[in-house]
Amino acid sequence: MIKILSAQQIRALDAYTIQHEPISSIDLMERACRAFVGWFTERFDETQKVAIVCGTGNNGGDGLGIARLLKMWGYPVSVLLIRGGTDTEDFKTNLERLKGKVEVIEIASTDSDLFSRYDIVIDAIFGSGLSRPAEGIQAAIIQQMNQADVIRIAVDIPSGLQTDKLSQGEIFKADFTISFQLPKLAFFLPANHASVGEWCLVDIGLSKAFIKEISSSHFYLTSKYIRRILKPRSKFDHKGTYGHALLIAGSYGKIGAAVLSGRALLHAGVGLLTLHIPQCGYSIVQTSLIEAMVDVDAHEHFLTTLPSLDKYTTVGVGPGLGQDALTIKAFGKLLEDFRKPMVIDADGLNILSANRELLRTVSPGSILTPHPKEFERLVGKWSDDFDRLEKQKALAKQLKSVVVLKGAYTSIASPDGMVYFNSTGNPGMATGGTGDVLTGILTGLLAQGYSSVDAAVTGVYLHGLAGDLAAREKGMISLIASDVIDFLPAAFKKAMA
Repeated sequence: MIKILSAQQIRALDAYTIQHEPISSIDLMERACRAFVGWFTERFDETQKVAIVCGTGNNGGDGLGIARLLKMWGYPVSVLLIRGGTDTEDFKTNLERLKGKVEVIEIASTDSDLFSRYDIVIDAIFGSGLSRPAEGIQAAIIQQMNQADVIRIAVDIPSGLQTDKLSQGEIFKADFTISFQLPKLAFFLPANHASVGEWCLVDIGLSKAFIKEISSSHFYLTSKYIRRILKPRSKFDHKGTYGHALLIAGSYGKIGAAVLSGRALLHAGVGLLTLHIPQCGYSIVQTSLIEAMVDVDAHEHFLTTLPSLDKYTTVGVGPGLGQDALTIKAFGKLLEDFRKPMVIDADGLNILSANRELLRTVSPGSILTPHPKEFERLVGKWSDDFDRLEKQKALAKQLKSVVVLKGAYTSIASPDGMVYFNSTGNPGMATGGTGDVLTGILTGLLAQGYSSVDAAVTGVYLHGLAGDLAAREKGMISLIASDVIDFLPAAFKKAMA
């Protein structure tokens, strides 16, 4: 699991590394430049003409160092220097080292033809310490860089993008962002994707001791962290060891949601599964989920009653449920009577949104899995992505439950204010039914005794990993929810390897 630090914490990390390694700041900068160039030279050849646009701060110093190293590698490279603000000492040192080696062009005004002779533009104007919108000549050049027909690469963070707060003004739109050591919170928010592009981390040797000790409330999930959570099976375990889950799902025309969720739940390793479904789904479920037991509702088309809840370890509720008045009543009774953690998705969430008095009856430790529109119905509109993140944290705290906001980098907020961003998944999973699959996985893990937070982060990670494995074999365009289930066993195997 990788910590996501604030801009202030990143500055402190740099300072701690310089003091305690010990290493001079210019040598640490050189290390960062070499890491960037290592990434760059693996992907682009020496036929590409490169422009590096530098400011006069430390990010500009990085750009100057990168220019010198790329020249040594044989790349045709030019530096376009934008004066403004205070020249840092490391910037001045790297500018001196560059003299006579690389062409340096000082930009005093915009020129519509400025980038026409280049294939790649590297942005090193502002770094993670930027605290205001870009303006003046810097903003004009950023705009021009964005309009140029080139490959755009940002050093550490795109210029104009704030690390951990709302960004305004002109922002460099990178195709690639090469971040030093750790990702920035801004990378995980939807509105910033057009600026960040594809991002990756390069190790520049910042203090691991400092990173380990500093507190953070934001994390990026890794395979190593998930491997630590997953429980190996013991020789004398039996089906009772892994829980008995109840899945309440389906209505006329939406029995498929119950089937998808049930299949995923079984593949997630639950010991026993019972589905509570309307009568219209009985034959479908009995023939498609032969490993599951079925409890049939009194109604033909939707759910109106509950089975006895005493024997169940956990409940998953919502996929394809519908919102009939009798279903809403039964759902309310479920919340009152079942006081263990459960998974609530889809129409379960929509019922909560429309009947807000039910929110207070959600059992602590439950897992709610809204997509953005369902989340908006729960919390109202937000002003920006940072506001949305705060609303997610607030809802988790209010309900004493885990809130999983689905999408790219699915965010998982726990009641203690921690947020975990997922590292798996792909756009091919943006298809009907994949949310039902996630509900099944989460319910299966919860039934096996995983804590709510561990079930949520592990389930989300495995769901995305199964989607990645499926996309690798079948491609993204043709991917369907059943493919994710089919690759779930391979995802478990890979995660535990």
